[in-house]
Amino acid sequence: MLNILKIETKNSNVIQSVAKNLLIVIIIGFAMSSCKVGPNFEKSEVATAPTFRYDSIQADTVVNLRWWELFNNSELDSLIIIGLQENKDVLTAASRVQQAMINVGFTRADQYPGFGVSAQANLGNVVGGQPLNGDAGIYVAGVAMNWEIDFWGKYRRATEAAKASFVASDYAKRSIQIGVITAITQTYFQLLDFKWRLEIAQETVISRQRGLEIISDKFEHGVVPQIDLNQSQIQLSIAEASIPLYQRQLAITETSLAILLGRNPYSILNLSTLESQEFPSDIPSGIPSTLLERRPDIMAAENRFHAETANIGVAEAQRFPSISLTGLIGGAATQQLSSAATGGFAWSASAGLLGPLVNWGKNKKRAEIQREVALQSAYDYENTIIQAFKEVEDALITNSTTKTELEARKRQVDAAVSARDLSLDRYNGGVTSYLEVIENDRSAFEAELQYSQVRQQLLNSYILLYKALGGGWITVQEEQAAADAAAQTQEN
Repeated sequence: MLNILKIETKNSNVIQSVAKNLLIVIIIGFAMSSCKVGPNFEKSEVATAPTFRYDSIQADTVVNLRWWELFNNSELDSLIIIGLQENKDVLTAASRVQQAMINVGFTRADQYPGFGVSAQANLGNVVGGQPLNGDAGIYVAGVAMNWEIDFWGKYRRATEAAKASFVASDYAKRSIQIGVITAITQTYFQLLDFKWRLEIAQETVISRQRGLEIISDKFEHGVVPQIDLNQSQIQLSIAEASIPLYQRQLAITETSLAILLGRNPYSILNLSTLESQEFPSDIPSGIPSTLLERRPDIMAAENRFHAETANIGVAEAQRFPSISLTGLIGGAATQQLSSAATGGFAWSASAGLLGPLVNWGKNKKRAEIQREVALQSAYDYENTIIQAFKEVEDALITNSTTKTELEARKRQVDAAVSARDLSLDRYNGGVTSYLEVIENDRSAFEAELQYSQVRQQLLNSYILLYKALGGGWITVQEEQAAADAAAQTQEN
């Protein structure tokens, strides 16, 4: 350790000389900070197929859009806007992004010299271990500098990791936004489904009440047996029991939707109907390479992998000595207690080197541990990609098969309703038994309920497909920024 302390009279030449020397030291320090240990980040290579298996509309790019607008439902649009602004998970994610951005500046600051104010006063008859003739006081005050030179790139790797973590948190926020949009849309259509099923149940109750009145009148006049009356009562009770079931499910779903909006439970008014809800047009699903660039969860995992790779450099740098510089520029005064005080310009500079000698391989193990952490992040990144492909494949086949199922359910409803009406006419005409009426009425009731459910499932399959493909743009500003970036790329 070199330590120099000089007390001189104020002299501009001395001040200039010291300032010049400190400037040289700082420049040398920055020049020495050109090395970075640890590996540089490289993406993992993941094998992908040229197209998706169940993609009937193959295209080179995916349509970038606010996909929920394709449902052409203004009420849904307004609910999504509320959710993006007030959902607590979204707000928490936005705060995490802000925190990560601040952390970048916080970490970067370690690369540069730190300056502070230093003051010291000593009284006694011994200075620096040497006795004085009498009692004296020494007073020193000035601006102090402390700087650990980033020779091995420890702080630059830490800043690199902080930047990657910031980007990862931004993509994580986008994933949460897409998740909230998806959940709001799914819950909204589920609400419409339960609302429609409740209406079907209520209409069925009214129809069966009328039928029971007719059967009761016939029973009283001895036209039909009691078993017909009992069967009619059973069917009415079944329909009546379904009403509170769907009322309960409707209320619970409505509460869930309110929570997704970030609000206390409240009634969602002016609901449209599931029957009138439009289906979006088919969109190109895109090739796998495009998917890798669009999915925010993939980009978040990639940047987490980047951050952990940079942290290897931080751990490696801790195996080597650290070099630090300290300095002081200010004024000093001495005073013999029996005489007047004298003072002048003061400066001090010191350089230090501190490194590990024997720690039984602890620093080496730290770096090895971090390499394993980075490897785990790489596996997580690759697994995220694989899961993304699975979600797209599942969404494509679900969408395709549910369309076919809905068409079949519609034919089932039409046939069941027709059979119910015909059997009732046949029963009233004395051609068939009441058992046929009950069976056809039950089939029609179940067919209508199933049709509502499958229609909701088809809408849900579109939602999951858009989500699996990356979610599209969330805001107008985001879409415009992407358009500007694309235009700039074409110009260059």
